[in-house]
Amino acid sequence: MQILNRRPRRNRATGAIRAMVQENTLSVNDFIFPMFVQEGTGAKVEIKSMPGIYRFTLDMLLEELKEVQSLGIKSICLFPNYPESKKDKYGSESLVSDTLYLKALSQIKSKFPDLVIMTDVALDPYSSDGHDGIVENGKIVNDETVEILVKMSIAQAKAGADIIGPSDMMDGRIGAIRKGLDAEGFTDVSIMAYTAKYASAFYGPFRDALESAPKFGDKKTYQMNPANIKEAILEAELDFAEGADIMMVKPAFSYLDVIKALKENFNIPISAYNVSGEYAMIKAAAQNGWIDGDKAMMEMLLSMKRAGADIILSYFAKEVAVLLNE
Repeated sequence: MQILNRRPRRNRATGAIRAMVQENTLSVNDFIFPMFVQEGTGAKVEIKSMPGIYRFTLDMLLEELKEVQSLGIKSICLFPNYPESKKDKYGSESLVSDTLYLKALSQIKSKFPDLVIMTDVALDPYSSDGHDGIVENGKIVNDETVEILVKMSIAQAKAGADIIGPSDMMDGRIGAIRKGLDAEGFTDVSIMAYTAKYASAFYGPFRDALESAPKFGDKKTYQMNPANIKEAILEAELDFAEGADIMMVKPAFSYLDVIKALKENFNIPISAYNVSGEYAMIKAAAQNGWIDGDKAMMEMLLSMKRAGADIILSYFAKEVAVLLNE
């Protein structure tokens, strides 16, 4: 027999020991549940490429939130689906006082005052061009877009938003939004910056959900090159200096190193967006019997926590809550 001072297997000998020495854990408190609202009444429409995820009309969304909250989920991120008839070059619908999205935020906050509401700030749900910014002569213009994003953020704060989520990747928008919110008295409204949002192939199902794919070109002039990590640090330095309260990496699973880098360099919470394509891959493989969906889901999410994510936005949030509550 070998004489070994260290036998790591001793700490893996039983389930109780493994649980005792486990370094990272998942909690329902870690999650933000992304949800979709659409116009109309009495509708709950499953998104084909995201099995188990739905677009809700507002009346149905309010009913769904009763279950969401009963599972212990304390935060949602809401995205709007608008018909093409309400989209234009400048995303004007985003600022209409009684528009679906602002009305939804107001009613959710009224009926579920303890639920944390994170919003989406970008032009693409409202844009006839399908881009996150204003398009001029085939280019996405930065500063003119930021002006609209500030107005959008203030409108959402007035409607009841707790956390503003600028997902556009325009330069300087965090500082401009912080200044705009503070000037209107919304000093307590937080900003979760989409700090390192990559030009990823994993967003396809989300664009199905919002029907907001770009009408031309791609988003590579404002979303980041998947090859880069130093650039993510630069973006984080800027967002931190401009007043971001939380910084996000999106997508999560292919960018665990980026999550780790931000966690090690900045002393504010880091969030990870477990995006639609990551969700869809596990769902598709599980439906075909190729993997155990629950185990793969938990392993994927735990890897994000291990990398340093304090918060995880995930379409799995309800399923995880059910498992954790058992």
